[in-house]
Amino acid sequence: MKFNAEMPYNDLALIPPAIELETKEILKQALKSHKILAELKGFAEMLPEKNIIINSIILQEAKDSSEIENIVTTHDELYRELSIHKKNVNPAIKEVLAYRSALYKGFEQVIKNKLLTTNSIIAIQQELEQNNAGIRRLPGTKLMNDKTGEILYTPPDNESTIRKLLTNLEIFINEDDEIDPLIKLAIIHYQFESIHPFYDGNGRTGRIINVLYLVLQDLLNEPILYLSRYIIKHKGDYYRLLREVTTDENWHQWILFMLKAIEETSFQTLKMCKDISSLIDKVTNEVKSKLPKIYSKELIEAIFKNVYTKTINLVDAEIASRNIAAKYLKNLESIGILKSIKEGREMIYINIPLFNLLKEN
Repeated sequence: MKFNAEMPYNDLALIPPAIELETKEILKQALKSHKILAELKGFAEMLPEKNIIINSIILQEAKDSSEIENIVTTHDELYRELSIHKKNVNPAIKEVLAYRSALYKGFEQVIKNKLLTTNSIIAIQQELEQNNAGIRRLPGTKLMNDKTGEILYTPPDNESTIRKLLTNLEIFINEDDEIDPLIKLAIIHYQFESIHPFYDGNGRTGRIINVLYLVLQDLLNEPILYLSRYIIKHKGDYYRLLREVTTDENWHQWILFMLKAIEETSFQTLKMCKDISSLIDKVTNEVKSKLPKIYSKELIEAIFKNVYTKTINLVDAEIASRNIAAKYLKNLESIGILKSIKEGREMIYINIPLFNLLKEN
């Protein structure tokens, strides 16, 4: 059933769609996307500082994915909160950190179960929203134009229908078929956003599903595809093309959009991995040269684990006692790698080159 402008209810079809998806243009773009994605996977696996870099990239993704939903925070606010753990946290920061937690939770389940199930998706959304509202049970959900109030789309609002569609989606995600997995990702993303199964958090949950599906398909070993930045950059096209699948069955342009998103963001994420790795090498050499008495691999890891570092971080890592750890941080400040900031009674240190790199990416 096609979209009706007077009654924008989507009697959503099961998937896969009964149309030709693997056109010459789509397959050509899929090949390009696979190539750069494979390069990203290979480079990430060789990184000696993999966990540090992955943490930085996932935090960036969490920030940008939340920004798509108009949950906006600055890099500085976010990194300070990770270091200080204030009692009264900015709600936007809570949302971003919840996204990161939900992504990690989903990743752990995919690695453990080798499946991406409806229950896993519900658990991801619950972690994201920090509630147990679950699948929508009440009618009345409508997606509207924020400026005009026009109803753009009314998703299925019967719980049994929503669960039927999610079961169909689960089978499609996990079955071994001949559809190219990157083309499948585009179909999966459209279908999940169209089902719109939750009261809130559908967009962010859908973007987490994207990267978890790539891990499930062994196209990535870590959830590091930095996809939300592309969606922010092309937000108008993203929503327009989603809607055109519903209204006109324009799968072709939608799939091309998602394939290009994968290609471009794989390139950007690969660049970011290389930039952070190079920065760690540069700082390591500088500390070895200027402060050889305090250098250790563990010290470098400690100041790159998060943008902000405290004395207690070095103590917890068993690098030094509290007094000596404080001197180490002051030494690193003396050569311009760290900068101290007074936060209440506590002194915290920002990794200046890392902060600037992440802010620019």
